[in-house]
Amino acid sequence: MGSVSMATPVQELATDGQDPSERYNYGGSGGGALNASVPLVEIPTVDVGSLISSPSAANHELQKLSLALSSWGCFQVVNHGMTDSFVDRVHEISKQFFDLPKEEKHRYIREPDSIEGYGTDMIVAENQTLDWIDRLYLTLNPPNQVQLKFWPEKPETFREVLHEYSTKLQVLHDVMLKAMAKSLKLDESVFLRMIGEPVIMSARFNFYPPCPRPDQVLGLKPHSDGTVITFLLQDKEVEGLQVLKDGQWFRVPVIPDALVLNAGEHLEIMSNGEFKSPIHRAVVNSERKRISLAAPSIPHDGNEIEPVEGLVSEERPRLFRKMKYNGRTHLRYYQSGRRVVDDARI
Repeated sequence: MGSVSMATPVQELATDGQDPSERYNYGGSGGGALNASVPLVEIPTVDVGSLISSPSAANHELQKLSLALSSWGCFQVVNHGMTDSFVDRVHEISKQFFDLPKEEKHRYIREPDSIEGYGTDMIVAENQTLDWIDRLYLTLNPPNQVQLKFWPEKPETFREVLHEYSTKLQVLHDVMLKAMAKSLKLDESVFLRMIGEPVIMSARFNFYPPCPRPDQVLGLKPHSDGTVITFLLQDKEVEGLQVLKDGQWFRVPVIPDALVLNAGEHLEIMSNGEFKSPIHRAVVNSERKRISLAAPSIPHDGNEIEPVEGLVSEERPRLFRKMKYNGRTHLRYYQSGRRVVDDARI
């Protein structure tokens, strides 16, 4: 992946209350979360319980899912099988970790040229504008890739809760990918076969401290996910996710205990453009910290990703060339504002 270094954690910079340095300045394009010029939009909601109930209810929900992914590229997932009290525990361990003394958090500091562990935006170029974010990045699955040395021992319930969350997400992941295939009248396992099993999934705990100049910085720069799908557990109280549609930014509302599901670029390729991978960003505010938890899934390294059979015809030509997945290239795509789907487009 080349040389990757790390800046001082933003949480430590934010404690002195000074304006962010030039390296975080997006030139006024930040547009803080309280910016009234960015309208709030109700993105579609998909009920997982209906997907697995009666055929008529399932068909209705599959139509909603397909429409959501073709128009927005994302939707809110409700009735996903996790109790509100369990989701609260996930929120709580996230908050408790970032509330730890910096010496304790630094026990899990990211190693050079690695994405695993605790740190801030990765520096891959000298002139790179940095995101106003600290992260804890952990591999969840498969088990032989999990590096437990980076899994915090404090709070004491962290590992137990995250392991349970991972187990539940993997089940939900397969349910959703099968539903997506069925919504396109395909064999339900076609996407799962192409990306490879077992599912490769990680957790990215995102911490956005308050910033005195939220109009100048971004928590996450505009991008689409170089993933298959991404589950996002938003902060229950502070919004910050925004999605781009038809050249207009929209604020995504917080639905407590729901998960936002984003289509990744590899799902867009496999669906031959039927599903869209949305460009989105995270903004910050001057008063309140915000914590979210993203859980992306990716194809196995070396797997060939291409439009699946059944979605290519004379009426709908192939839009993307075949490409081998290489996870080590995605960081540079993200930092440079490039998209995998654009490079794969025929």
